Amino acid sequence: MRYRVTCLSPTLVGDGNKLAPIDYMVWKDHLNVLNQQRIFKLLSKGPRLEGYLQQLKTADKLDFASWGGFAQNFAGRRIPFEHASVAPIFEKTPSENLFVPTFATSGTGPYLPATALKGALRTGSVFDRWVNPKTEEGVLKELAEKSKESRLPRNSAVKAEEIVLGSGGRNLMRRVGAGDSHPTTYAGMKVYLLRTSTLIARGAGKYELGWKSARGTAEAKRIDDSTPVFAEMASPGVTFDGIWQEQSERDRERVFQASNKFAAMQLARHKEYAQWTGLAPLQATVEGLESKLNALGKGACLLSLGWGGGMLSKVSASLSSGDDAEANSRTILKQAALYQKALATGLPFPKTRRIVFEGGKAAQIPGWVLLELV
Repeated sequence: MRYRVTCLSPTLVGDGNKLAPIDYMVWKDHLNVLNQQRIFKLLSKGPRLEGYLQQLKTADKLDFASWGGFAQNFAGRRIPFEHASVAPIFEKTPSENLFVPTFATSGTGPYLPATALKGALRTGSVFDRWVNPKTEEGVLKELAEKSKESRLPRNSAVKAEEIVLGSGGRNLMRRVGAGDSHPTTYAGMKVYLLRTSTLIARGAGKYELGWKSARGTAEAKRIDDSTPVFAEMASPGVTFDGIWQEQSERDRERVFQASNKFAAMQLARHKEYAQWTGLAPLQATVEGLESKLNALGKGACLLSLGWGGGMLSKVSASLSSGDDAEANSRTILKQAALYQKALATGLPFPKTRRIVFEGGKAAQIPGWVLLELV
């Protein structure tokens, strides 16, 4: 049996690699990744090799006036910018912010790692059972009470997952499985512009849109004052195919159903966020994803992968419906120093979103895909 994953929004599932500014040059709205082996072979025949190596060693980026010809003739691959408006922003961005994360790749092309797929399915299954009234009382409430008395037990999250999914060979997620996808081509990869939005309180439950800057924890009202991020992402419509295994159709239906419930919660929160911030293009794309979700059958589900998961997936239980579940979750999260300051503000949590720009507009939440069996 085979699965197919179709990107519904720009998606990045990385392998930890980034392109440094000396690995590429920008030419005609493309990021041209240099084939350094060919360049070294060419320069070794003349006197310019030493100068080139010195610039690689000391410069933040290559001098286009001296080495720009390599961008045209010695590019291993050329990644187009998503839109012409991205190029001038890229050129004005300091070099320390021009390390470009790339999509996971093998020797023959980009592929979707199975861990990203199985992790998203697992998160949905855990969420569905943690917010179920039959299990929430015994999981989140117990952890919340323990956190009030003392520090949380070691590996408490693992134990909480085992309560709802089963342990060892009885774990629900062992009954379904997916392998790494087959490599696809680079044709659907583009360099996208992303920025991190935030909420600024304006009293009485009202919020204003802000943008995060790399200068400490500054929040800028003007979008041009925020820090841009550039990443190689699979554009909407790109597909990944791989092998799917399952012990029974019923197990798969349970996992897919849980994932769709989790997707519905995430999208509802994203739409609410878009309304608070007044980002109309973002709201429209989220509503489009909701329509897609509502039309799905039993053999498909919507998932948020890679850069799309973010804080919303990590603290999914705290975003569940129901005052008791949310109160218990916040009690647990307050034990983590990382979240204490954010929770103390009283603002919606999390208050930030990583936003993908399309055509110069803040339009997409990254990482939304459709998983179906074919």
